[in-house]
Amino acid sequence: MTVPELRPWRTARPRVARAADAVRPRVSRFVRAAGPRVARLARATAPRLARITRPKTWQYTAGAATAGLALAAGVVTVAGPWDSTGQRTAERDRAVALGRPGGTDHGRGSGASGTSSGSPRPAPSAGAVLAGLDGTSAPGGIKAAPGDQDLADLLDPLLKDAPGLGGRRAAAVVDLTTGKRLYGLGSDAPLTPASTTKIATAVAALTALGPDHRLTTRTALEADTGEVVLVGGGDPTLTAREDARGLASLRTLAGKTAAALKKRGVREVTLSYDTTLYAGTEMHPIGVNENLARVTALMADEGRTDDSTSGPAPRVPDPAADAARTFAGLLKQHGVTASAPGPSKATGRADTLATVSSPPLAALVERMLTNSDNDLAEALARHTAVATGKPADFDGAGAAVTARLKQLGLPVGGARFHDGSGLDRTDLISPDLLTALLAEAADPARPQLRPVLTGLPVAHFTGTLAGRYTDGAAGLVRAKTGTLTGVNTLAGTVTTPDGRLLGFAFLANDTTDAWAAQSALDGAATTLASETP
Repeated sequence: MTVPELRPWRTARPRVARAADAVRPRVSRFVRAAGPRVARLARATAPRLARITRPKTWQYTAGAATAGLALAAGVVTVAGPWDSTGQRTAERDRAVALGRPGGTDHGRGSGASGTSSGSPRPAPSAGAVLAGLDGTSAPGGIKAAPGDQDLADLLDPLLKDAPGLGGRRAAAVVDLTTGKRLYGLGSDAPLTPASTTKIATAVAALTALGPDHRLTTRTALEADTGEVVLVGGGDPTLTAREDARGLASLRTLAGKTAAALKKRGVREVTLSYDTTLYAGTEMHPIGVNENLARVTALMADEGRTDDSTSGPAPRVPDPAADAARTFAGLLKQHGVTASAPGPSKATGRADTLATVSSPPLAALVERMLTNSDNDLAEALARHTAVATGKPADFDGAGAAVTARLKQLGLPVGGARFHDGSGLDRTDLISPDLLTALLAEAADPARPQLRPVLTGLPVAHFTGTLAGRYTDGAAGLVRAKTGTLTGVNTLAGTVTTPDGRLLGFAFLANDTTDAWAAQSALDGAATTLASETP
C-alpha cells in the first residue's frame, strides 16, 4: 500500500528543535499507569503494534496521554486557560467536581498522592496537554511511527471486516508530527460526517476570525425616534441566567443600557430587536428539532426552555423575540419601561448605549467541540461567512467554510458543507480531509488552531465521550463524535504509550445498529492506543 505525504511542512523544523531547548515538560505518569490495561484490551482484539525505529528526529510527542499535542513555549496561552502543567483548567475543574482520583499531577502537590488538604487529587483522564519536545518522554528515546502494514494488520479486522459498520465505511490514520498517512481505507471517499463536520467549522472560523475574536451584542439608541434597538451579534451563548458563568450576560446589558438611558433622562422607550447580521431562512433543513434552535443572530441561552446548557432540549419557537421580551423585563427591573418589542434594524446613525461580549473564539470552539454544540456551530459558520464577505445564510456559510479550507491547501475534493453542525445529511467529508484538518491544528506554525485539538472530548471524561471507553483507552483518546440515524463517525487524536501522536478519522454510513457501530469505532481507537512491544 502506498503511503502518501499530506503536506511537506509536516516534517520537523529547526524551530521545533529550538523550542525543545527551552521546554522540558515532565514525563507523564499516566501513560505508564494506563498503558497496561489498554494493552490488555488491544491484545484481545488485534495484534500489537510493531516497533519500528528510524534515525532520531525532533518529534512532537505527547508525554501526557490524553491530549496528544505539542505546543512551543510561546504559544500556550493561545489555546485556552491552562494550569502550571499545561492541563486545561476546565478539565481540572471537572475532575475536582467529579472527585476523580489518581493519574495526573495538577501542580498542587509533589506527586499522585502528594496534594495538600482540600486540593483536588489528580484526575485519571485529563492529563497535561504539553508534550515533551526534547524526545525524552518516550521510554528508550524517540520511536518512529508505526508502518502502514502494521496498522493495516491491526485495523482491517476492526474496520474493513466489521459487520456493525454498515455498507459504507472509510478511514484514515496519520502521524501528526509529519502528516504522513499510516493507514487508509477508502480514505479519499466523501461520506456523511455527522458532527465531525464541526472540526471543519472550527478550523474555518479560527482562521477567518482569530482565536481572540469575540461576539458582541449591543443596544443602540435612534436619536431621531428615541427607539432602543437590541442588536443581535450572533452569540448563542448570550445568557439571561443570574449566574452568567463568564458568558455575555443579557442582565448586564440591561443594567448598562438602563444606566445610559437614565443619564439622558429617558425612562420609557420603544424597544426593537435587530437580527439582520444573518440572512436567509432561520430554519435548519431538519426542521423543528431539540438539537438546535432556529438559527438567528439574537438568542439567549440557545432558546432553551429548561435549565440545560448542552445537549437536546425543547426550544422556544422564536428565540430573537423571546430574548427581546426577556430584555424588556430586565430593563423594567432597572426602572426603564419598554414597549412590546418588534423586529427592526439599527441605522448607521444610532448611538451605541451598551455592549456585552462573549468569551474569545478559542473558548467558544472548545465548547462547541466538547459538547457538540449545534447552535454554536451554526453561529461560527455564519460568522465565517460574514468575515469573508459571503452571505450569512446556510449556503453562504457552507461556501465560506469550503473556501477557507481550500485556501489552507487542504484536500476538499468532494467535500460538501450545507451547514456548520453536521446535522444536514447531505454534508460530505472524507477521512483524508478530517485528518488533514487535525494535522493543520497540530502544525506548530498555526498555534491559533490549537483549540481544535484541546476542545475534543476526552474518552470517559468530558463531553460526548464522557460515557464511552469504560473498558479501555479512558483518557488516551480525544475525539469528536458524530451520530445520525445510519451514520456513526469518530475523528480525533490518540497518544500511544510511548508518546507518539496519531490523528484518525473513522466514518461509517448505512449502519443499522448504532451501538455496534459505536463500539467498533471505539475499539479501533482503543487499538491505536495499545502498548507497543
